[in-house]
Amino acid sequence: MKINALKVSALALAALMPLAAHAHRLWMLPSATVLSGNDPWVTVDAAVSNDLFYADHFPLRLDGLVVTAPDGSAVKPENESTGRYRSVFDVHLTQDGTYRLAVDNRAVFASYKVNGETKRWRGDADALARTLPANAQDVEVTESEARVESFVTRGKPSVGALKPAGHGLELVPVTHPNDLVAGSNAGFRLLLDGKPAANVKVSVVPGGGRYRDQPGDTTLTTDAEGKFDVKWPNAGMYYVEAEVRDNHTSIEQAKSRRASYAATLEVLPQ
Repeated sequence: MKINALKVSALALAALMPLAAHAHRLWMLPSATVLSGNDPWVTVDAAVSNDLFYADHFPLRLDGLVVTAPDGSAVKPENESTGRYRSVFDVHLTQDGTYRLAVDNRAVFASYKVNGETKRWRGDADALARTLPANAQDVEVTESEARVESFVTRGKPSVGALKPAGHGLELVPVTHPNDLVAGSNAGFRLLLDGKPAANVKVSVVPGGGRYRDQPGDTTLTTDAEGKFDVKWPNAGMYYVEAEVRDNHTSIEQAKSRRASYAATLEVLPQ
């Protein structure tokens, strides 16, 4: 499906809003997170939605989709499809261990005026200079690094696919992401460009919010080493998100950067 310019512009604006004001969340939801058997597959929904884990707004773009196998190699997702409200893809789990499913998008957002009319643009850094008109005024450029993840394990959990990439905001599990149990604590670390992300607020949101009067969100803060602990109140799917804004940009035109992270995790019953 082709995404028209109006929708891209609207999505770009939403991506630049603070997390506290987000009406929409970006997520991936695997059909299962722990599998066994001789020939397992997993189907993954990916969307931008108003209600968490319900595709009701816009499909998540899969341009930056990377599937990492337990041995660290890249796996080609199969049967990719984008519909009106969600994208879908399949992963064939041919190895034992844990797979990382990640949409890692880096982009530049620009706002400028031409003859008094405000224009907005989204694309990669290399295209920015070619795109801006010579008579552009009031140019504001923001760099964005957005990572959306989930984890799937065939058989026994492993850690080979969980190594950080060293850029943007990333989650490093202390407790394995496919070994989460209701009523127990789990530890994680946030990294920013490979270094501890200290004093960052992390939101933990249980799924099924449309069936509750209260959203049930929990806000935590990372310590000096980027660590935070979560005690899971109940079994189910959870959404973990965080955001950092700074001026550590990689292109001269950008004066600010927004680095965001989101993960879907499954918590199993005791």
